[in-house]
Amino acid sequence: MPQPTPNLQPAFVLVRPQMGENIGAAARAMLNFGLDHMRIAAPRDGWPNPAATAMASGAGRVLDAARLYDDLPAALADRTYTYATTARARDLTKRVFTPETAMADARARIARGERVAVLFGPERAGLENDDIVQANAILTVPVNPDFPSLNLAQCVLLTAWEWRRATMPAPAPDGPDTATNAEIDALAAHYETRLEDAGFWFPAHKAASMKRNLRNMWSRMALTTADVAILHGILRQLVRGRDGR
Repeated sequence: MPQPTPNLQPAFVLVRPQMGENIGAAARAMLNFGLDHMRIAAPRDGWPNPAATAMASGAGRVLDAARLYDDLPAALADRTYTYATTARARDLTKRVFTPETAMADARARIARGERVAVLFGPERAGLENDDIVQANAILTVPVNPDFPSLNLAQCVLLTAWEWRRATMPAPAPDGPDTATNAEIDALAAHYETRLEDAGFWFPAHKAASMKRNLRNMWSRMALTTADVAILHGILRQLVRGRDGR
């Protein structure tokens, strides 16, 4: 069974989780986005939990490798920087992150060799202040203030997704080649010349403005090299047809 890579990703620490189903759903959410380092501190119903295994549905390896701790200080003993997730305002002075900025920050810290953790509180009321004081920063999701409560697995999913976004490489371009500025200029010049021949630029004192508008239209269209070739070809064919050639 593949082993988690605890120093190359954040540890997701579930603090006093109450329902095995939520632990299993959190494991699924983590594995969806390439995370497998789960820590469980003082689960209400003990560990292992059959309900968690059933709910994990294919992500059982995250649960199999999960580390169990008696309390939160033990779960954080080897960590150097911790984010505590909370939706409520706290009377604690700490740096506040969104999931997006937190995971970007976590990526930079891990690249420097730091060992990062993210705390997720129990389902009923979330993390307590005594938990949060052990963290270096707060991670809060900008949810509806009239209904701020997130399910444990939902909060794990949001954070795991932002970790994935912060660490995944940019996709390689797989579409057609975008036309260069030189190709667009040549297309504009071709149309200007043929429209001049057709007497389109009338009245003369508006010609410069009309040409700018046409050139602006080409640049707005996000043309590909193939598009430019087709537009050249259309104009050539129209000219041939007009001249009877």
